[in-house]
Amino acid sequence: MKPSNNIWIRRQQCPCGDWKCYIKYEGDDQTSANSQLVKSETSSSSLASEVVFTPYVGQIFKSDDEAFEYYSNFARKNGFSIRKARSTESQNLGIYRRDFVCYRSGFNQPRKKANVEHPRDRKSVRCGCDAKLYLTKEIVDGVTQWYVSQFSNVHNHELLEDDQVRLLPAYRKIQEADQERILLLSKAGFPVNRIVRVLETEKGVQPGQLPFIEKDVRNFVRTCKKTVQENDALLTEKRENDSLELLETCKALSERDPDFVYDFTMDPNDKVENIAWSYGNSVHAYSVFGDVVTFDTTYRSITYGLLLGVWFGIDNHGKAIFFGCVLLQDETSQSFAWALQTFVRFMRGRRPQTILTDIDSGLRDAITSELPNTKHVICLWHILSKLSSWFSLPLGPQYMEFKSQFDILCRLESIEDFEHQWHHLVAQFGLGSDKHIGLLFSYRASWPFSCIRGYFLARMMTSEYSKSLDMFFKRILSAQTCLQAFFEQVGVAASWANQTRENMQYMHIKTCMPIEEHAQSILTPYAFNVLQHEIVLSMQYATREMANGSYLVRHYKTVDGGCLVIWMPEEEQIHCSCKEFEHSGLLCRHSLRLLVVKNYFQLPDKYFPLRWRKESSLITMDDHNTQSNSDERSQAFHSLAATLLTESLVSKERFNYVHKELTGLLDHVRNMPVVDEVSLNMAPNNVDES
Repeated sequence: MKPSNNIWIRRQQCPCGDWKCYIKYEGDDQTSANSQLVKSETSSSSLASEVVFTPYVGQIFKSDDEAFEYYSNFARKNGFSIRKARSTESQNLGIYRRDFVCYRSGFNQPRKKANVEHPRDRKSVRCGCDAKLYLTKEIVDGVTQWYVSQFSNVHNHELLEDDQVRLLPAYRKIQEADQERILLLSKAGFPVNRIVRVLETEKGVQPGQLPFIEKDVRNFVRTCKKTVQENDALLTEKRENDSLELLETCKALSERDPDFVYDFTMDPNDKVENIAWSYGNSVHAYSVFGDVVTFDTTYRSITYGLLLGVWFGIDNHGKAIFFGCVLLQDETSQSFAWALQTFVRFMRGRRPQTILTDIDSGLRDAITSELPNTKHVICLWHILSKLSSWFSLPLGPQYMEFKSQFDILCRLESIEDFEHQWHHLVAQFGLGSDKHIGLLFSYRASWPFSCIRGYFLARMMTSEYSKSLDMFFKRILSAQTCLQAFFEQVGVAASWANQTRENMQYMHIKTCMPIEEHAQSILTPYAFNVLQHEIVLSMQYATREMANGSYLVRHYKTVDGGCLVIWMPEEEQIHCSCKEFEHSGLLCRHSLRLLVVKNYFQLPDKYFPLRWRKESSLITMDDHNTQSNSDERSQAFHSLAATLLTESLVSKERFNYVHKELTGLLDHVRNMPVVDEVSLNMAPNNVDES
């Protein structure tokens, strides 16, 4: 425990409510666990794996610690361990001699036996071994160094094999990653012997092959429990004081900034219990992009025991935007209900169309009661991150096959196909009585693609959006000294998230189709890039009119399948069975193909939702002429570059000349000073496209 720092970790309780579940941190899978194992063990044994030469008299080291590490690695390679013996100190030089000896050096002095009926008579491992390495310090030209003054590698005992020497106390180390795992399993109620079995299974080693033994785990757990008990009073006082300071900070900010909003609750002992806040620019952003909200509750503070909840949206450039933040004392449905009530009040009573969360029964109940008309979606990546911890132990070597089939199951388009394949999967792997399978099935209306394909998610399930969330959390979850510092960091990160300019530049035309040019003039580069991809792919699809006036649209290489598209010309409405427009707000390749067949040169205005238009950007961009000029410059440059490429490929001599000149030109441009913004608004002059 580190009471001086506020350290955030991922929530560890299983969504089924049982602390005794075998749970990993979210985001971990078997591959990442193995890579972490390799990383932690490599760092500790890198020197051991190298060739360590026999020390010799006169060998020089920069420090006595370096010499000890060198001798220790040599000892392990040769079947023994070492310990530090005496050191000699002088007033002028300080410690100027260090003695390192074999762990069996010397003899144990007889101890006075305790006054008990049956005292333990432990046999000593010391046998007077004379193996040693003595160091002496000297100063040469003002530089301190240590040299080996005596060395002996003669032992009077048997040296151990590698599988035995690793069990010597000097080499039984519990790495930091294993310490966290042990503490988590101990808190979940696992006995020490079962903790050892779990670690062996995780690491894929045979019983007894861990770099530590059961006794080491038991001692570590006992020491940590004692430390926790000693720090409980200190942490309680720190939590109360910091919560009051955070509340005072919120009050002071609300007096300076009338757009800042916050709320809190007190427990029966008049202590701050829950607190939530948001900013004026976040409320404004919600008014534009509040149709879909992610409520992330995956982090908890070790220091304060507080659950962190953050509301995010997605803007028209595909970036995560901050809506609000809450700190909760517990994970009950009552606490979540208060958080949702407060958030809706902050956002002036407007409820989201869809909310994405982690899998949590208390949160699901709160959403059902507080947001009855809001579609609830469980983020698929949260479920996939838990599969290893839930099923790798019970399934063993079958787990990878199960995971592969589960991935396919998640993406089936038909609800009937999903339920049929689900029952087949459960029966195949014998998981009918597994509580996690039951948990997932009870949530099936909220996570499989077949069930949520008609929910509007505004592309919140993409990996790019997930990376935006991770970037935000990295900004705010550094080890803060107090809640007030955390609050300030949230404010900085929220301002950054809500005011970042879109860096994507002009997207050039790929097909020269009129609908593509029309979409380019309306959509942001992010949204246009997505739609443009669908336009390009639409050219690979064929349409066939059905008897009822609908159309079957499928890829030219396929004979079966396809999507059913319904076109109502009177209302200019189009509906595709893939439901991509309902899901993302951007038309699919099937609908686009039919519109082209129907000789549409511009998409109906209703298929350009306001949230994906350039005009919806939170940052006030320069006037329309500036954007137009930017587009003209980009078009002129692309044309010139295309012509230059064509001409340079005529001969090798031309290509080498163009390459050389362009390289020099690029270096020259990079070294040019940044000019005034006004000059960037000037249209290009004297551009010859011939």
